[in-house]
Amino acid sequence: MMIKKPKLSFWQIWNLSFGFLGVQAGFALQNANVSRILSNLGADLHHLSFFWLLAPIMGLVIQPWVGAASDRTWNRLGRRSPFIFGGAIAAAIGMFFLPNANWAVAIIPPILFGALMFAFMDASFNVTFQPFRSLVADMTPDEQTNQGYSIQTLLINIGAVVGSFLPFILTNYLGIANTADKEGQVPDSVIWSFYIGGSILLVSVLWTVFRTKEYPPKEFAEYQGKTLEEEKAAEHTGFFKTLFSMPKVMGQLAVVQFFSWFALFIMWVYTTPAVSQHIWGTAIGDSTSEAYNEAANWVGVLFGLYSVFAAIFAIFMNKITDKFGRKKTYAFSLLLGGLGFLSIYLFKNHYTLIVSMVGVGIAWAAILAMPYAILARSLPAGKTGVYMGLFNITVVVPQIISGILSGTLLKFVFNESAIFMIIMAGVSMLLAAFSVSFVKESHS
Repeated sequence: MMIKKPKLSFWQIWNLSFGFLGVQAGFALQNANVSRILSNLGADLHHLSFFWLLAPIMGLVIQPWVGAASDRTWNRLGRRSPFIFGGAIAAAIGMFFLPNANWAVAIIPPILFGALMFAFMDASFNVTFQPFRSLVADMTPDEQTNQGYSIQTLLINIGAVVGSFLPFILTNYLGIANTADKEGQVPDSVIWSFYIGGSILLVSVLWTVFRTKEYPPKEFAEYQGKTLEEEKAAEHTGFFKTLFSMPKVMGQLAVVQFFSWFALFIMWVYTTPAVSQHIWGTAIGDSTSEAYNEAANWVGVLFGLYSVFAAIFAIFMNKITDKFGRKKTYAFSLLLGGLGFLSIYLFKNHYTLIVSMVGVGIAWAAILAMPYAILARSLPAGKTGVYMGLFNITVVVPQIISGILSGTLLKFVFNESAIFMIIMAGVSMLLAAFSVSFVKESHS
């Protein structure tokens, strides 16, 4: 007989995902500054997407394994917490070394060391991402699932705001240098931002790990209406059997995910050169001028602002979803995101780009919450981790395809004018919105 999971208080749900705030602060610093760092270290514009391929490849390799492993893990820290804690420590180490890649010049070229640290850092983030998603599904009863993912989305975006704003704040309010002393180095504003972001990451993750008490295996099995022996037997189902028995909704959501994450990858890679060329009028290939670095700081602000708008939307998303349904909320949010991307081309003043970020932020909030909330009701509880890990394939594959194609498109189709890559991202997001209509969610 299945026992109903106890209802959690607001603060219990908050603690479940508080560590994600720090993880996302680090991830936001990565997203807003890796193109800048790699350009500072010597990467040229149309090769940036190939360096960025490291991120989705890490996700493709890491997350399915972590998902399956966390389903089978139980120790003093819990089921998901060991992976969250370990990944956070490794990510903080990567955040320290990435902007200091020039230290390794006597041993290895800085651009290569920077790429390796980027891969290491992103792999570490991936170790934490999936367990955080599964933790919400593990701990919340069905009636609190939407609330759980909405609060997680809110905290994710608070963290993203902090991470994205750090270089701008350090430069404009604390007077830390925004240009490097010499070519091949990273500005101090970026280096100190990564130090601060890594510290926030560790503190917030420790809060979640020590304030969240996961259900022990026997109790967790009872919430699924199984004995502990039945739960353990289910855990050892073969990978391919698990893969081919996945709920149909995973395949339907995969189409939406493809167009969504194709667009997001382009945004993270090309917004800095697009804004610097389109608004500041910098030359193609410029990565060292004061104008370029000013544009790069403003992109960090824009990324922070779309996270602000995402956080605001996340506060109301649970009520909006309850009234209009997940699909309508999801589709409309992605539509606004597509229009936000397209509007960037129309604006010539950097302040007006804030308007564009409203749509992007709303889409981002929905992307972080809606597919997981739709999926959660269709997954067998004892396999939440492995299925969430497999679902991450729908996140990384479109990024890999985008990374392979975008450099070629930029060079040979768009003549290295990065703003047209942003337009392409907008079209892709509109296709994502349309694709939601084909999703058939479970109401069980």
